[in-house]
Amino acid sequence: MERLIAIERESDIPAAYRGNPVGDLLRFHNLGVEGGEYERAELLVGMCMDHRKRLRMPERFAYVVRTGGGNLRFSEFKVSFAIAVGGVRAIALVAHSQCGMAGVTGRREQFVRGLVEGAGWSVEQAGEQFDEFAPRFEIGNEIDFVLSEARRLRERYPKVAVGALYYRVEDNRLYALRGDG
Repeated sequence: MERLIAIERESDIPAAYRGNPVGDLLRFHNLGVEGGEYERAELLVGMCMDHRKRLRMPERFAYVVRTGGGNLRFSEFKVSFAIAVGGVRAIALVAHSQCGMAGVTGRREQFVRGLVEGAGWSVEQAGEQFDEFAPRFEIGNEIDFVLSEARRLRERYPKVAVGALYYRVEDNRLYALRGDG
């Protein structure tokens, strides 16, 4: 966990995030700072669909796109829309501990069995879906993935501030990451 930067006070927020909506998210979530009222979103948050995470932030502060692993590769139109039409100028990518998309390609048997028993699929149907999609959604190590995804989005949207964060399910806190930026 030497890659995590704990945010316990304002001075812990990395300089790159201070004064922008990524830093504000850290202040709202970790420090309990109350936000004002927002007429429009200032931030796009890309995070996992996992049910164990809930960010503390004001209403209308952010668009939130939830996908398996927080992987925005297949949600890029939504990102572009939030920037072009919604006017956001910052993105916070949030990876998390215990992510099911980290190592998803090793869960074929569980996946197939779950669809057969829970959805009434045939073994063949379930296996075909897994084989087609699991490699696309595999993220590997959560921290490495979110850092690489932040780099990719910075190249794609050079005028947009992009921050890579990590949510520890174990303590419900957001962390900045060493090596981001």
